[in-house]
Amino acid sequence: MTYTAPAMQSDEPGGQWGATRAECVPFGVNPQVDFPHPKGVVLKPSSIDERFPSAGRGLWSHVPETDWNDWRWQLRNRITTLEALEALMPLTPAEREGVSQAGRHLAMAITPYFFNLIDINDPHCPIRRQVIPRVEEMVAAPWEMADPCGEDEHMPVPGLVHRYPDRVLFLVTDRCAAYCRYCTRSRVVSGAGEQRLHTEFTDAINYIREHTEVRDVLLSGGDPLLFSDERLEVVLRELRAIKHVEFLRIGTRIPIFLPQRITPELCAMLRKYHPLWMSIHSNHPKEATHEVREACGRLADAGIPLGNQSVLLLGVNDNAAVMKELVHKLLMMRVRPYYIYQCDPVKGTHHLRTSVRKGVEIMEALRGHTTGYAVPQYVIDAPGGGGKVPISPEYVLAHDKQRVIIRNYEGKVFEYPELSDVSAPMKLGQGVPPSPKETGVEPALKSCHTTDKGNGHRRQTLD
Repeated sequence: MTYTAPAMQSDEPGGQWGATRAECVPFGVNPQVDFPHPKGVVLKPSSIDERFPSAGRGLWSHVPETDWNDWRWQLRNRITTLEALEALMPLTPAEREGVSQAGRHLAMAITPYFFNLIDINDPHCPIRRQVIPRVEEMVAAPWEMADPCGEDEHMPVPGLVHRYPDRVLFLVTDRCAAYCRYCTRSRVVSGAGEQRLHTEFTDAINYIREHTEVRDVLLSGGDPLLFSDERLEVVLRELRAIKHVEFLRIGTRIPIFLPQRITPELCAMLRKYHPLWMSIHSNHPKEATHEVREACGRLADAGIPLGNQSVLLLGVNDNAAVMKELVHKLLMMRVRPYYIYQCDPVKGTHHLRTSVRKGVEIMEALRGHTTGYAVPQYVIDAPGGGGKVPISPEYVLAHDKQRVIIRNYEGKVFEYPELSDVSAPMKLGQGVPPSPKETGVEPALKSCHTTDKGNGHRRQTLD
C-alpha cells in the first residue's frame, strides 16, 4: 500500500494532527493531593531513590529551568543534523556516514534530555546504539523487509491495522520525539522512509464503529503522546463513545525520550477515559532515570496500568544481568515488564539483531530467579503478518495420558499426574493415573524418545 500525506516540516512536533499551542507546566509536580502526609512527617530519600539518578542538564546547563522542563522546548531543540551532533560529541566513521545518509531512510532526532544519557566517549554505549544512525542501516540483508509485520496487508482503511480478531492498531501519527534505529515502521515514520502515512481518521473511527467485534483499540504511530492534550482527547472521546470498545491502549516511548511531556494536565485528561492502558518502551536500565520514574508515577497515580515492551538488541540488552536490572527497575517504577520482542527483520537492522537462542537464555535466567512480576513474555512477531508467537525455554520434558514430566528453573525433574479430559461423569477410580510412587520419573522418561534441543535440556516425545 502506498501512503500519501500533506507536506510536514521536520520540526513539526506532532506531524499529522500535531500540537498547536505552547504550554509550560512545572515538571515534577504530583497532581494527586487526595492523601496528604500527616503534619510533621518528613519523607527521607530511600535506597530505591538512589537507583534512579537524574539525567541532568549536561551541555544545556545554561538553559533556564522553565525551558528545560517544557516538553515543547525539548522538541524544538532536538538534535537532527550531522553538524549539530558533531558539535556535541565525537563520532565514529560509521556513525558519521550513517547520520549523513539518515534522511534517505529514517530521520535522526534526539531530545536534549535523552542525549544526556549517551556516553559520548564510548562508541559501544547502549543508549548511543539505539538513536545514532550507522552506515550499516543503508545495507539491507536479503531476508529483511520493509514491512516485516505485514501491516499494510491488514489495513482496511488508511492508518488502521486489523490483524487480530478483536483488536485494531490505530496509527495516528508518523512522528516521534526521537527515532529508534530499529523501528519496525521505518518505512512510514519520520517522513524519510519509502512511504508516507496518511491516516483517514473519520474512516478509521467509522470502521471501528461498524465492526462490533473490535473491543480493544491500540493507539500508536509514531507516538500518540506528541499530540496536544486537546487533539489527543478528541480521538479518545470518539473511541470511548463506541459502546463495543471495552478498553483503550496507548503505545508510546515518550515517557523515556521526553518525560517532561507527562504533565499533570495530560494525566488528568487521560484518566477521564478509563479503562485506558499504556505500554511504554524501555530497553536498558540506564533509561530508568529520576525523571522517568516521576513521569511513570504520575501516570500510575492517574490509574493507568503501565506495561513495558523491550526489544532484544545486540550490544544493548542481550545480557541476562542487564535485562534483570531493567525489569527490577521497571517494577520499582510501577511498570510491569510485558514483552521482550525479538528484533523484527526490518531493512537495515541486521547489525542490531541477536540470536533467538540468546533470548531464550535470558528467559532462563529470569524465570524462577526473580519474581514472576518481573518476567516478561519473549515473542517473535512472525514475519509477514503471522502475529506474536511466544518463545519459551522447554519446561515440559514428556507428556502422555498418565503423566507430565516437567523441570523447574534449577533443572530438577518432577512428575505431575495427568487426568483424562472427559465430558461425562466418571465412575469411582476411573481415569486415575498410577501413583508416581508406583511408576517413578525415570521409567516414564525411558518410555519416551529424547530430542536434544541444543539448550542443555531434553524434550521427550511419546513412543
